[in-house]
Amino acid sequence: MDQDKVKQHLKHFKWPYMLLGLVVLLNLGVFRDLISDWWRDDNYSHGFFIIPVSIAIFWRKRKELTPTVKPSGWGMILFLIGCVGMIFGIAASEYFTTRFSLVLVITGIGLHQLGVENFKKVWFAFFFLFFMIPIPSVIYYSATLPMQLFGSKVTTSVLQMLGVPAIRQGNVIHLPEYSLEVAEACSGLRSLVTLMALGALYGYLFMPGRVLPVILFAATVPIAILTNIIRLLFTAIGAYAISTELAEDFLHEISGIIVFITALFFMLILGVLLKWLRNRFS
Repeated sequence: MDQDKVKQHLKHFKWPYMLLGLVVLLNLGVFRDLISDWWRDDNYSHGFFIIPVSIAIFWRKRKELTPTVKPSGWGMILFLIGCVGMIFGIAASEYFTTRFSLVLVITGIGLHQLGVENFKKVWFAFFFLFFMIPIPSVIYYSATLPMQLFGSKVTTSVLQMLGVPAIRQGNVIHLPEYSLEVAEACSGLRSLVTLMALGALYGYLFMPGRVLPVILFAATVPIAILTNIIRLLFTAIGAYAISTELAEDFLHEISGIIVFITALFFMLILGVLLKWLRNRFS
């Protein structure tokens, strides 16, 4: 944009920018707590990239937007719902509700000002903002134990098939002279939000049509579970075949990186396979 176009753009969108600025100003405490969560918890450090990526996606689509459109009443409804949710969230000190409602408020402003047809072109930029919000504690703790038990059960079965003597007791896998506990951090749930964000972004940018991006996004859940089981297998086999020190020190330190790289590899392979199947049977 040249200087005249920038001035024209700012003049046309003066009120929504002012409203958005007011929303950000009134919710500086919410953003401060979010940034604190991203900084303290490595599993949500991807949150630092969500807003810049959303802005980049919106900017990428800017030339496709129609300058003069009829504002959408649905956007105002979404804005009001978000405002009510923020009021109740702040009053109840419920962080997830407050943060979720804040994204609804921002989305409502965008939908109202852009109109339905324009919003359809940039909807992902607003949807992607939800991935900066950490999983609610009630969901995290209710899902962690089942995933711990599932991971330990499958890992034990695979170890036994490979001839490794292993017995499971709850979320603990007993090997000769070593016991591997599948702790909360090893459940696979902690990296799920990051993988879902990457899966959604990859599907939106590189997968054709509407169905394939959804399939790829949904596949991030089993991919996260599968890669976590691979992590447990490597740790158990390393402890049994080499040394317990290797499993507790070296493998434990790099296993998170291995899991993430493996998950990305599976995601890319699945994307290529889905596009091949689409071209093969279309």
